[in-house]
This record gives sequence, C-alpha cells and structure tokens, in this order.
Amino acid sequence: MANGWSLLIGFLFIVAFSAVSWFASPKGENQTVWRSTLILSAWSCYLMWAITFLAQWHPLISPEKIGLRPEHAERMKF
Repeated sequence: MANGWSLLIGFLFIVAFSAVSWFASPKGENQTVWRSTLILSAWSCYLMWAITFLAQWHPLISPEKIGLRPEHAERMKF
C-alpha cells in the first residue's frame, strides 16, 4: 500500500470529513469553535501523517549498515 494513491485517498477523505464537519456542526453560539476544531484537527492529523509517510517513502539519507564482517561488507553497499 506504499504508493501515491494513499496520499490522494487520504486527501479525499479529509475533504469529505471537512465538508461533513462544516454542515453537521451543532448550531449555536459555539458553532464556529466546533467547525474550526474539527476541520483544523483533521487537516493537522493528515499533514502529520503525510509528512511521515513521505519521509519513509523517499528518505533523504540512505541507510548504511556498519559493523559487517569483511566478506559481507562489499556485497551490502548501496
């Protein structure tokens, strides 16, 4: 499941959740607080997940194994 579609599916889910939160928030004097809380929380969670997902999907630094036996060290170079 590590592909670009999971980012798009997550994005569409958050857009749908935001739309539902906008219209389904309880009416009253705290309606704006409810809307802001639900929508900002959802987008913050999505951004954190997306950044973590992309950081593992395309790492900036490639891992290197150290402390290998000499006969295996040449075979394990990237």
